[in-house]
Amino acid sequence: MTAKAFLDTNVLVYAYSLDDTRNAKAAALLASGGVVSVQVMNEFVNVARRKLRFEWPSVMRALDDLAAPLDPPVPLTMDVHRAAVDVSRRYGFRIYDSLVLIATRFAGCRTLYSEDLQDGQTIDCVLVRDPFRGA
Repeated sequence: MTAKAFLDTNVLVYAYSLDDTRNAKAAALLASGGVVSVQVMNEFVNVARRKLRFEWPSVMRALDDLAAPLDPPVPLTMDVHRAAVDVSRRYGFRIYDSLVLIATRFAGCRTLYSEDLQDGQTIDCVLVRDPFRGA
């Protein structure tokens, strides 16, 4: 397992949400590097366009900027998909949360930074930490 953390979409979004109180924490996590998945990158694009109202050139710049501190994204493969379906079935998680969790495991990361799952919970050898808890 790697010491690098896996970053969920909300970390990336808050790092680009300048008017959000979680911005500084998210930017610090991002600057320290880590791992994401193709799914996380796709979700970031969706939120950047819809909620942050980024025009396409700004989205493309953000994607380029994200490439510097982050490892190459974990691909969405059939193995990832199957394992995520199993986690969804066993734990009752939404498939998208399970995909992030399994991508974390496939990347060899021990920690997943996300506000979408229970802080402190360990699932399939992955510790979930909510970096914005109490913020």
